[in-house]
Amino acid sequence: MAVVKPFCCIHPARGLEPKIAALPYDVYNREEARRAVEGKPLSFLNIDRPETLFGPEQDMYAQEVYEAARKRLQKMQEDGSFVKDESPVYYIYELTMEGRSQTGIVGCASIDDYERQVIRRHENTRAEKEADRIRHVDVCGAQTGPIFLAYRSQEKIREMIRRVKRSEPEFLFETEDKIRHAGWKITEKEMQEELEQAFAKVENVYIADGHHRTASAVKVGLKRRQQHPNYDGTEAFNYFLSVLFPDDELMIMDYNRVVKDLNGLSMEEFLGKVSEKFETVLVEGPEKPAKKGQVVMYLHGYWFRMTMRSEYIKDDPVEGLDVAYLQRELLAPVLGITDPRTDERIDFVGGIRGIEELKCRADSDMEVAFAMYPTSIQELFAVSDAGLLMPPKSTWFEPKLLSGLFIHEI
Repeated sequence: MAVVKPFCCIHPARGLEPKIAALPYDVYNREEARRAVEGKPLSFLNIDRPETLFGPEQDMYAQEVYEAARKRLQKMQEDGSFVKDESPVYYIYELTMEGRSQTGIVGCASIDDYERQVIRRHENTRAEKEADRIRHVDVCGAQTGPIFLAYRSQEKIREMIRRVKRSEPEFLFETEDKIRHAGWKITEKEMQEELEQAFAKVENVYIADGHHRTASAVKVGLKRRQQHPNYDGTEAFNYFLSVLFPDDELMIMDYNRVVKDLNGLSMEEFLGKVSEKFETVLVEGPEKPAKKGQVVMYLHGYWFRMTMRSEYIKDDPVEGLDVAYLQRELLAPVLGITDPRTDERIDFVGGIRGIEELKCRADSDMEVAFAMYPTSIQELFAVSDAGLLMPPKSTWFEPKLLSGLFIHEI
C-alpha cells in the first residue's frame, strides 16, 4: 500500500510564483535553457539548470555548477523569495490546459515503496542522466523537481480534493503557454490523516513521468542512509517529492517518429515493404490516427493512413503497443533502426507540437514521419504491473508540472 506523507514545503513567497516557476529541466537543451532565463533573474531554471549562471564554455557537470545551484537556492530563501512551511502540509495542484483540468496531491512518496515496487515504473534509466540529478539533489540538499505519479482513481480522495478546492487558492496564474496553475494547502491535521489513510488503501502508484528524477532521489536517500546508519525512517531523505494524479484525469499525447532516410530504398520499394505489414491507403491531407492500430505516415509530400494487420499484432502488454508494432515490423527490419535509443537516424516529436511539425521535419532534415495513436494510461499500468518496460518515447504527458513551486528539503 502506498505511503504519501505531508512535508514542510519550501515554496515561492505569495505573488512570486509566476516569476519563479519554470518548466522541468529536461525539456530544454543547453542553449534553450540559456535563452529561457534571459531577463528572468528569479526563474527556477537558474537552479534546475545552474550552468545558465556561467558562460557557454563552462563544464555543466563541474562541481562549482552544482554549488552555484545550492547557493542560489539558499540566497532566494534568505531574501524571502522562497519561504518554508513551519509544519508539514499537503498541497493540491491543479493544471488546466484548453479547458481540461487535472488535479494532483503534492506530498512525499517513500523510497521503500519504490524499492518494493509499490511504486511501479515502465522505463529504464540511463546512468549518465541519473548522475547529474544525483549530484544536483545531493549538493542542494533538496529535491527541486516533483515526480509525476498516477494512481487508479479513488472517490474518497476525489471528495477531499473537492472540499479543499472550495476555498481560495494559495496561488493562481497562467503561464506563457496558456496553462493555468492553481494550488491549495492542506494544513488541518484531521484531513491530513484522512488523506494519508486513503493513500494507504491504494495498492500501487505508477511513475508517469520522471523516471530519472525518481531513481536519483532514491539513490541519494539510500546514500544518506549509509551516512546515517542509525536512521529511523522518519528522516526527510527517506521520501521524495511527488505529485499524484488520478488516472481518469490524465491525458497522454502521441509521441511521434521521424526518420532521416529510407535505408537505401526507393519510395516505391519502401511503400511495398510497408504494405506487407499495414493496410495502406493514400489520404488527401494531414490527419491524426483515429484509433489504436492506426499510424499516419508522411512521405515525399503524400499522406498515408496505415492500419496494422491483425496477424502481426501480439497479445502482450509491451509488444501489443502501437509504438512496439511500428518498431518491430517496420523501423527495425525495413529502415534498419534496431536501437531507437541510440540511432541518430531517428528522432521523436511530442504530440504537443502538432501534426504540421512532422511535415516540417520530413520536408527538411528528415525524410519520413509517423504519427502515432497515443498510448493509454491503462496500457501504461498494464506494462508496469507486468514488470515490463515500454519502448523508448512511448508516452508524452501534457501539461508539464512546473518546477520551483514545491521543494522538499532533505
